[in-house]
Amino acid sequence: MKRVMFVCKRNSCRSQMAEGFARTLGKDKISVTSSGLEGSRVHPTAVEVMSEIGIDITDQTSKQLSDFNAENYDAVISLCGCGVNLPEAWVLRDVFEDWQLDDPDGQPVETFHRVRDEIKERVAKLVETLS
Repeated sequence: MKRVMFVCKRNSCRSQMAEGFARTLGKDKISVTSSGLEGSRVHPTAVEVMSEIGIDITDQTSKQLSDFNAENYDAVISLCGCGVNLPEAWVLRDVFEDWQLDDPDGQPVETFHRVRDEIKERVAKLVETLS
């Protein structure tokens, strides 16, 4: 089973939604963690828009990337263009992608919906590729 790390700046919106999709779409196919360059909180609107489609991420918490070891992951996905700021060990994993998705934080709920749907499509392709 491939181990996936989703990373963004604060592990608040995009990486949390990606983790939620991966846990659902990749159940029994991949293992998943998300983190941020800094820890913060799971954004309540991210929780809300995921709940709208039946995915509960209320148990997920914001974590710092520095609390994890790159060698424990096969695939690293940056969601915000922050890949250039990651320590080299993370960028050199078997799979590294930088999706560069818009940050919905501070934007209308429609932006959360659009970014959520973009993440769903990309996570579905990732799960298919890794499993």
